[in-house]
Formats: sequence, structure tokens, C-alpha cells
Amino acid sequence: MASLAAPQRQHLRPQDVQTERGNPHWVSLKNESELDHIPGEDGWPVVGTTFMQLADPIGFGKRMLARHGPVFRTRSFGRRQVTLIGPDANETVLFDRDKIFSSEQGWGPVLNLLFPRGLMLMDFAGHRADRRALSIAFKPEPMRHYCDLLNADIARVVESWGEGERQFYPAIKALTLETAATSFLGLPFGPEADRLNKAFVDMVQAAVAPIRRPLPFTAMGKGVAGRKMLVDYFTRLLRERRANPGQDMFSQFALARRDDGESEGGGELLPEDVVVDHMIFLMMAAHDTITSSFTTLIWQLAKNPEWQAKLRAEARAAADGAIRFGVPTLPYDALGQMELTDMAFKEALRIMPPVPSTPRRALRDFTFAGYRIPAGTDVDVSAAAVHADPVLWPDPERFDPLRFTPAAVAARHKYAWIPYGGGAHMCLGLHFAVMQTKVLLNHILSRYVVETAPGYSPAWQAWPIPKPRDGLRVTFRRLG
Repeated sequence: MASLAAPQRQHLRPQDVQTERGNPHWVSLKNESELDHIPGEDGWPVVGTTFMQLADPIGFGKRMLARHGPVFRTRSFGRRQVTLIGPDANETVLFDRDKIFSSEQGWGPVLNLLFPRGLMLMDFAGHRADRRALSIAFKPEPMRHYCDLLNADIARVVESWGEGERQFYPAIKALTLETAATSFLGLPFGPEADRLNKAFVDMVQAAVAPIRRPLPFTAMGKGVAGRKMLVDYFTRLLRERRANPGQDMFSQFALARRDDGESEGGGELLPEDVVVDHMIFLMMAAHDTITSSFTTLIWQLAKNPEWQAKLRAEARAAADGAIRFGVPTLPYDALGQMELTDMAFKEALRIMPPVPSTPRRALRDFTFAGYRIPAGTDVDVSAAAVHADPVLWPDPERFDPLRFTPAAVAARHKYAWIPYGGGAHMCLGLHFAVMQTKVLLNHILSRYVVETAPGYSPAWQAWPIPKPRDGLRVTFRRLG
């Protein structure tokens, strides 16, 4: 067994990356006047367009697109940036054929004090090596095990909900955090649940805090304190898992090795701090983004009872009376049968992508749509804008899963739909998210009809991860 002592970090400290201090490969824009030729707006003195973007990012993006076209300049969080809109822009930036764009330097100023060294904040060879090492946790056999655990946990909690009106978002958030603890950590959810949840909430909210220093009583200060608590918690747990591994995802990560191409069974174990950083990031993504996306799906199914009935029938056919852990379950091998559910979930992700925009930084000069964009420029692409484009998606506010039939997908630009990102940084856990969605729907729709009041349309908080401001009021009526 390898030593459990943490090796010397091979990475910059988060605060150094945040301030771009002492980082030899960091590329900065030499002079912001180099972007003067890009149409756009710098907004108000000092704060720029930050508050306008945070208050109404979708409306702001639509106004900028209408005024300036699909390439425009803004100023937020103290720096100028350029937004590129459209499927071609998404492909250029996310597929990144020529390795021009850095995800680390794009997300770093936003996330490095909170989620440093997660896969989303790595580039090129280092990213490939860690992604390959961590992908072992998403192979078929581990996924089969997670599916069993999801069925058991979700069945118990959904049954306990019972009939009546409820705020769906907090209920599903508590459930997805519990299933993440079981599947990812191999732990029953205990008394530390509230502390863990608060830490994740504080970190996610801090990601878009206007004050970027972790001063006491600020959102960033709370987020950094939450991160410290999680680092301590996951470090202790990692040492336990390396000494006594189980079948959970954290055990898979704890034993992951970087492939050196020579050693049988791979190279050295991933360093302790690297595993902890990856696990914190994936835990956040696993329960916060799926909570957002599944809430959108339930909202749309409550508004569209004909689709709710179709998915209920499909789930019943896929489960086919299977019993495991004493409850009706959705077998892992039946997941592929739920094609309508796949399409409905994709449509929910289109309507409300859990990551509305994706930042990168240009490492070299490049040209797009006739504009020269210099090295060091922060470049954003927007899933929210492209997903709402009526040219690509006629009547874009209408819920229509048939937009995702194989024929419809083949006829559309590959990068017109990007809720999971794209290219080398495509979401590593997307298959887990789809599996969890199918298991959740099976257990909810096999027990209840989900309804909302006529004309009900909740207001949504768009950043940092979309959620209904009122928690999404729905009524569960038990099936006869």
C-alpha cells in the first residue's frame, strides 16, 4: 500500500492562480484596448456589466445579441471579455481543434478559490491523464452497483413524500445529496448532512459573488470556509477508503492511478489532495446540477400531462415488475429502453441548461466571424442563448421532446445543444446523471401524478446554477 502522506503539491495555490501570480503559463491580455474593435458595452464605472448579467443573464444576452450581433464585448468581474454566440462558436471554443482555449484560465478566476484543480479547471495533457484515471469509476460494473443503490435510496425517500403540495426543489436537492453520499461515498447520510449541504451551497453561491476576496461575512468568505470544512472531511475519508476500499465511487477514485505506460496496473496513485479536489468538484456537480435539471424536467412534465403519461408507461415497461431491495426497481440493463425519457430529459436541459455559459481564455490570437481576438482574452460561449435560438429551435419555450428523435438530431448542428459542454471537457458524469434521472422518474411516476396550478410559472434564479425562486410548488397525487 502506498504511503498515505500527501506528497508535495505540484500545483499553484488557489490564491496564486486566482491572482495570476507566479504562473509561468498564464496568458493575460496585454492591453484591454485591443478589444476596442469588438462591438459591445463596458457598462457602469467600476462594476461594468456584472450586475446586469447576474440579475437577468438571459435577457441581457438577448439584448446584447440584438444590438451587437453574435460577437460582442462586455465587462464583468473587473475585466473585459468577449462572448461568441452560435453553434459554430460552440464548436470552435469547446471542440478546440487547435488547442487555443484554456478551461483552467477561463474558469480559474471564478472557481479557483472554491473548486481548484477539478477536471473542469485542467487543460490538455494533465486533464487527459486525470480524466483517464477517474473514468474507472464510470465503467459498467461500478455503474451497475450505483444503480442498485440509487433504486433503494430513491424508492424509500419518494415513498415517504406521500400526497400533497410541496416545494420540489429543496426536496429533490436533499435526496440527490443523500444519493451522492451513498453512491459516491459509500456512507449512510448522517448528522453531518446539513453541514455538508451548507458548505456546498456556500461554495456555489460564492462562485458569482461580486466581492472576490474571502473577507469575513462575505459570500466568498463563507464559500472558502465551506471548502476548508470539505477538504478536512474528504481527506479523512480518503485515508479510510485507501485502507479499506468499498464499491463506492470515492473508493474507485482513491485507488485511481495515472497510467505511466510502463507499470503493470498503472502508475502511482493520484495524490491525496488531487483526489480530494476532484471528489469535492464531482459531488457538487452531481447533486447541484442534477437537482437543477431534474427540477426543470418535473416542472415541464407537470405542465404537460400527456408527456408525463408517456414516460410513466415507458418506465413501467422498462421495470417490468422487477423487485430488488423489497421495492419495484429499474434494472441497470433496462435503462437503454427508456428512449422517450432520454428525449424528455434532453429537452429539459435545452430549456434550462444547468451551466448557462462556459468561459475559456484564448492562449493565442485567433479570428472568428471576421474579428481578430487577441491572446489573453476571456471568451464565453452561451448554452442558454443557443438553446433559445428560434432558428435552431422553433417555438423555443415549448416543451417538445421530439426535437431529439435521431432524425431531428442528425439534421441539426452538433453543437446546437451543449448542456454537458463539449470536446475534451465533455461532462465525465453525464451517464450517471442520465441513469439517476431515469431511476428518479421511475419511482416518482410509478407512485404519483405530478401537477401544478393552472398558469403557474415560477421565476428562476439563473446564476450560478438555475433554480426556481419559490422552490417549485407542485402537488403529488397518488396513483390508484
